[in-house]
Amino acid sequence: EDTGCVSRTGSCPCRSAGRTRDSAAGPGEGPPSSPSDCIQLNQYKLKDEIGKVRSDNETFPISFLACSKCKVLCGTSGRPPPTRPDDRRSKVFGPLERVYQEIAILKKLDHLNIVKLVEVLDDPAEDNLHMVFELVPKGPVMEVPTDSPFSEDQARLYLRDIILGLEYLHYQKIIHRDIKPSNLLLGDDGHVKIADFGVSNEFEGSDALLSSTAGTPAFMAPETLTEQKQSFSGKALDVWALGVTLFCFVYGKCPFIDEYILGLHEKIRNASVEFPVTPQISVELQDLLVQMLDKDPESRIPVPDIKLHPWVTLDGAAPLPLEEEHCTVVEVTEEEVQNSVKLIPSLSTVILVKSMLRKRSFSNPFEFPGKRENRSMSAPGDLLSNGSSSGSSRDGELEDLHEDGVSS
Repeated sequence: EDTGCVSRTGSCPCRSAGRTRDSAAGPGEGPPSSPSDCIQLNQYKLKDEIGKVRSDNETFPISFLACSKCKVLCGTSGRPPPTRPDDRRSKVFGPLERVYQEIAILKKLDHLNIVKLVEVLDDPAEDNLHMVFELVPKGPVMEVPTDSPFSEDQARLYLRDIILGLEYLHYQKIIHRDIKPSNLLLGDDGHVKIADFGVSNEFEGSDALLSSTAGTPAFMAPETLTEQKQSFSGKALDVWALGVTLFCFVYGKCPFIDEYILGLHEKIRNASVEFPVTPQISVELQDLLVQMLDKDPESRIPVPDIKLHPWVTLDGAAPLPLEEEHCTVVEVTEEEVQNSVKLIPSLSTVILVKSMLRKRSFSNPFEFPGKRENRSMSAPGDLLSNGSSSGSSRDGELEDLHEDGVSS
């Protein structure tokens, strides 16, 4: 399999917990890396690190990586194993234990407008978890700012996809918390997929009541920026961020911009939305934007009403599917939680198994060749004898074990 290869070096220049534009680049985009810089995880080769994330009130080094075949989202260190079914202690999940539960749910999400989680790899050598997502080669739907915004028709097409994806997430009781153009990836079929669940939240009941801030500053809702400690609606946060995203689609920039973060917060909290003179947009679209960017989360338009808005449906001529037509409940069992992560074997085990396969010998790998001289095809035995007699021959033996030298 052609998995591609780049190095692990690099850092994320963004202030948010989202991906950078490199994370969504397809194969062949960006400078190639030396094979010696590759980090192999099963059939995947890791590329650049492109970001980190905070989890709740505790800090964990969650690394965003990219594979040429799939996207690797994050890793977390110092994790304990999840609670076993026979564990009789009270089931109080810590931040790292919740990761396993969230992984199990994400793996079962299945929607046209949600990036699919393929598998999760546990790297014991690095003490990391690597979440492998499907590759969406066309990358972010838009880079902001841009001098080439979308037409209303194009913006409507993409918004309809995002609405369905967001409705599906809310139906699964997941708040995304970081909707923005760089987290909306364009597939080969022209449909937009929601990606990057690095700061998402699960909730119980009809809505999430959140109290912590997360996401990208320019896309944060005003109720998250108050000095008073208060809880706020998770669904309303996603609607606000979607409104900012729609504004970016048609104007190529965010509605609230400031050089300083405090000035940006002040504008988000208090400034009215101003529509630039150019490009001119329809009255219906302005009405939708005003309702989505309502500073009062209680009166902000909800997703079901956005689906019915005249601008979205072309005055009813193109209705979106009903919730029950594209949403089914995802439930996970305790067994699925336990099996949500795949363990990566250690390097020594991989070398040993590959050597035995190449030599077509499955005898005792730890038996010295002196005791079984007639078994000259025993690869591990040869390695041990060569290592004790000649350093150069041992090096030659190991060189033959590289990925490129092993036939599949």
